[in-house]
Amino acid sequence: MLGNFSYKNATKLYFGDDSLKYLNEELPKYGKNVQLIYGGGSIKRTGLYDEIIKILKENGKEVFEDPGVMPNPTVEKLYEGVKIARKNNVDLLLAVGGGSCCDYAKAVSVSVNCDEDPWDKYYIRFEEPTCEIVPVGCVLTMVGTGSEMNAGAVITNHEQKLKIGHVFGDEVMPKFSILNPLYTMTLPERQMVSGIYDIFNHICEQYFSGEDDNTSDYISEALMKSVVHSSLIAKEDPQDYEARSNIMWTATWALNTLISRGKSTDWMVHMIGQSVGAYTDATHGMTLSAVSLPYYRFIMPYGLKKFKRFAEEVWGVCPEGKTDEQVAEEGLSAMEDWMKKLGVAMNLTELGTTEDMIDGIADGTFILEGGYKVLTKDDVKAILRESM
Repeated sequence: MLGNFSYKNATKLYFGDDSLKYLNEELPKYGKNVQLIYGGGSIKRTGLYDEIIKILKENGKEVFEDPGVMPNPTVEKLYEGVKIARKNNVDLLLAVGGGSCCDYAKAVSVSVNCDEDPWDKYYIRFEEPTCEIVPVGCVLTMVGTGSEMNAGAVITNHEQKLKIGHVFGDEVMPKFSILNPLYTMTLPERQMVSGIYDIFNHICEQYFSGEDDNTSDYISEALMKSVVHSSLIAKEDPQDYEARSNIMWTATWALNTLISRGKSTDWMVHMIGQSVGAYTDATHGMTLSAVSLPYYRFIMPYGLKKFKRFAEEVWGVCPEGKTDEQVAEEGLSAMEDWMKKLGVAMNLTELGTTEDMIDGIADGTFILEGGYKVLTKDDVKAILRESM
């Protein structure tokens, strides 16, 4: 039975190779002061920065720059962004970059008018904002996180060795997002494939939960097949517009909350991967790829029916003359072959994880209850060791 749920997504998307022009339609809706959020400066090398500044100026905006957002935004950077926003009374946070910039912008948006420490309020106590929220808009240059159309914001606290995501309410979702696949074509290959695996795993986290077949599962299978198909084309030719546009669009639908409807959802690969990231600062998608197969092989017996279906529907495994276990394992082997072709990290050692980190990573892993088995800390340690 499909569970009861509500669904709302208020983010307006503009998609395509001319989508930046629609920034002119959105900017008049907000006040004069815009905080321009971006990362390490690649948008300046590509010319996108100049294009956006020109549009902002033409719309009479006062621009306050907030550069230097790192791949895993830190709590110190969050405090810096809040300080910029407060000092300049900003009316709009415009994030130009990948998921880290979008996540960071949303974290700033709920913190500007917060009279408490946002790390404690949102990331330790997991409370919802009770203050006025500064609106966010996004211009996406890297795909993977789906942050352009959801309310999630992941922040890292290196001092506490914690990397935590908070999924806020609908009001924190970006008001608009601009998705031009051409902007993603300047990424190094490692970033591209990391984002692709992040997309795939977002779908898996929702798919591998619950025993009932429902519409969300059928959509998930189609999205997974789309990712696999387009990823191999993009790996061969990163400038293939059709493949890159399909990857970009799939990334958005993988985590805009649609396919989680009626599902309990798992998210343990993310919980383990994020804890690894807090220790190593490794690229997010690579931490997921490194722990995925050991995790899925560990829980497969508890969700065998779904893993068998995954093998047949996503990877085309023929079940004739095979046990359910053999079919399911063949599906995970096909997934492993695809991951190797893609070139993602296949173990934690190559990400800088060492044996002496395992206890700390396990302690920093949040245990969730939506998957096929609720893990113990010892289970997490066993999975981590298998991931080495």
